[in-house]
Amino acid sequence: MREFALDTAFGRLTGLRGGTAGAPRVLALHGWLDNAASFVPLAAHLPDMELVALDLPGHGASAHLPLGADYSLAGTVHAVLDVADLLGWDRFALLAHSMGAAIGSILSAAAPERVSRFLAIEALGALSDTADHTAARLRESVAARRALVGKRLRVFPDIATAARARMQANGLSEPVARLLVERGLVPVNEDGGPAGFSWSTDPRLTITTAVRMIEDQVSDLLAHIECPTRVIYADPPPPYFPEALRRSRAALLRRGEVVVLPGSHHLHMEDPAAVAAAIGDFLNG
Repeated sequence: MREFALDTAFGRLTGLRGGTAGAPRVLALHGWLDNAASFVPLAAHLPDMELVALDLPGHGASAHLPLGADYSLAGTVHAVLDVADLLGWDRFALLAHSMGAAIGSILSAAAPERVSRFLAIEALGALSDTADHTAARLRESVAARRALVGKRLRVFPDIATAARARMQANGLSEPVARLLVERGLVPVNEDGGPAGFSWSTDPRLTITTAVRMIEDQVSDLLAHIECPTRVIYADPPPPYFPEALRRSRAALLRRGEVVVLPGSHHLHMEDPAAVAAAIGDFLNG
């Protein structure tokens, strides 16, 4: 896969692209604090498509949003559509993991004329909250945002140390962690010389989401996804997305199907051959 960059209203957005021009067009959206390298292992098993994996705003090598702006799933939908417009893609399939699948769910419901097929991995719809937690969540988010001002990022002495930190945080294997970390670091200089590396990801992405949809709103969005949708879930499910919830959400899809594979949250990176087999020719339809 090769690098690309596009100048958008959200700043310069970057990513990786590969495959065959003129083949089915697939736009890939990664998970929270990941980047376009999330799809490198899987791309090797999906040769019959034109695949564009985006570094979402604030991630990887893409620009951070202006200091006065807030990150949101709905706002990121416009960044994705801007990229598709600049690529000249009126219609495309979505391949999305985790947070990317939450964004893809919103995009598929909001702009059904743009999305031909939707392949979601390890998420369907956004994380929801209850109405009676609105004020508490907002207070936590505002306090975290104010506390972030002037805070220094952690500096790692080398890439290997950063990779180990990511392995511990997400239970990733070393090769997978290194893929994500190498694209997610920037060199840091102190006192005129190199000091190490820090995350390129915008620290504001770690702040508690100020407002989340309630489950009824998520359900309405999922019920309005018109394109064929295949969801790949890992077994066992993560605690924040239990089996009952992920099954009930999938049942709302008009043209949906579910595949469950043994694995972890990053199964598309840890076991790309199995995930590619589960995808089959779905994205080429």
